[in-house]
Parts: sequence; structure tokens; C-alpha cells
Amino acid sequence: MPKLSKRQQQLNKLAEQYSGAISAEEAVAALKQAPAVKFDQTVEVHFRLGINPKLSDQQIRSTVSLPGGTGKEVRVAVVAKGDKAKEAQDAGADTVGAEELVAKIGEGFLEFDKLVSTPDCMGMLSKLGKVLGPKGLMPNPKDGTVTFEVGKAVKDLKAGKVSFRAEKDGGLVQMAIGKLSFEDERLLKNLAAVVETIQKVKPASVKGTYIKSVYLSTTMGPGLRLDVTKLQDLHKYLVA
Repeated sequence: MPKLSKRQQQLNKLAEQYSGAISAEEAVAALKQAPAVKFDQTVEVHFRLGINPKLSDQQIRSTVSLPGGTGKEVRVAVVAKGDKAKEAQDAGADTVGAEELVAKIGEGFLEFDKLVSTPDCMGMLSKLGKVLGPKGLMPNPKDGTVTFEVGKAVKDLKAGKVSFRAEKDGGLVQMAIGKLSFEDERLLKNLAAVVETIQKVKPASVKGTYIKSVYLSTTMGPGLRLDVTKLQDLHKYLVA
């Protein structure tokens, strides 16, 4: 058996110490106890939902605005014309264009994290489905990235609006909620916003337990199981 590194031994000890279901506050504090690495790790939340995404009325896809931001600079590109292009530029979009931008993307330009388009420009982007689709970059009305309100869309994305969807197998939803360097309350506010949104998008046809399990983890750290019965307590961070 290969010898475990000192760091892996520490992680295993931490995972054993918090092997049961714990509160969100305990989980955040525990993740910060893990041995440090040379970069600011991302904190992620993973939900296992009691849904069947193969059924059309139980597919989940939505967005959530993280009140504490993501801790990451989001590069936003916008496909728009005329006044809408100027609106996007004024709102802080990193790249704006119409036919020329679509052609540039077709040639391999992908220097952006989010792509927004006005509805009248979506026809130009349709031919790039095989390029943008697999990378999750194709604008979608459900994500608020196909809209004439491009200025608002750009500002929301820059401020911490993220999209999520349930995976086809297992009803897994996962997303980043910030950086490990964030203050505890900032991470907990973001987690509270995510939990609230997950509960709001519960399909009406779902029977039985909806949120089966929730885990909090970091890029290089252990996954810690949250006590699902205490999730409602997180609401206090949104009203504080």
C-alpha cells in the first residue's frame, strides 16, 4: 500500500472527525481547518435531489444571485447590435459585437466565461451549437442570457449570478459558492441563497424527499455532509 502524504493523512483525519451530518457553520469552519495549498480554493456545494431529470416536468435549470459574489472575475461577451451593443459596453461587458464576434467565436475565440445575446441575434449563434453547447456557453432564456435587457444581464453576471442544472443521472446539482478565503458569513450567505433557490425550483410532480443530501467541499479538501434538517436555519443569513 502506498504511503499517504502528511497532507492526505490530515485530510483523512478531518473527514473522520466530521463523518456525520453537521451544520453549515461547522462545515465551513472545518473546511478552513484543512491543510493549506498554494492557491485560494473554491468552495462548492453538491445536492443530491429526489428527482428524475429524464422526465420533462422534473428537469431543473435555473440561476441564483450570490449575495457575496463568486470571488472570480467573470468575463462576459455580448452578441448585440446598435443601442443594445452600447448598453452592454456601458454595463461593463468585456467583449461586444455582432456578426464579427460570432465569426471570431467560430474561429476559436472563447476568451469569455459567459455569453449573452439579444433574441434577434440568436439566429447567428445557432450554427455554433457544437462549439458552445459542450462548454455550457450557449445563451439560454432560462439562464437570463438571451434577453434585450443586456445591461442588466451583464451587471448580474459580473455581480455573482450563476446558473445551474440537474445532471441527467442521479439528480445531482453542484456549483461554486465562493472562495475559501471568504469570511464565514459571506460563504454562508451564498449557501443560503443557493438553498433557497433549490427549494423554490422544486418540481410540483416530485413526491417524497426532495433534498436527499448536501455536501460542502473545497477544490482540494474533503466533502462534508450537511444536516438537511438544519438547512432552513440558513435563511437568517439572508435577512440579517
